[in-house]
Amino acid sequence: MRAGGHEFTPELLTPAQPLDVVLRVLGNIRAWAADRPEHARTQLWATELALLLPRHPAQLRLERAELLVRTGDFLGGAREMDEYAGILDAFDPDAATKVRQEARAARHRLN
Repeated sequence: MRAGGHEFTPELLTPAQPLDVVLRVLGNIRAWAADRPEHARTQLWATELALLLPRHPAQLRLERAELLVRTGDFLGGAREMDEYAGILDAFDPDAATKVRQEARAARHRLN
């Protein structure tokens, strides 16, 4: 039997862990706010809460940096981008270079 495009297995009935539920709810808030530019601060809030959890996608650090820039904290966002680029250096130097370019662009917005 298929359910939602996936083969039904007993594992699908396993309850979600609380941390997974919280990450999902915060992800839903971030997605909702992303479609509404006037709610960038709500998206930033949900991102910052997700970063406080013991495990989260590393991509959230870049999302936070971009949101800081979008809400006017150009230096803070650029600093976060540089830190994230340092992480990327180990496994994706091209992406790290691109993030550093975004950080420079954020700093230039101060002029």
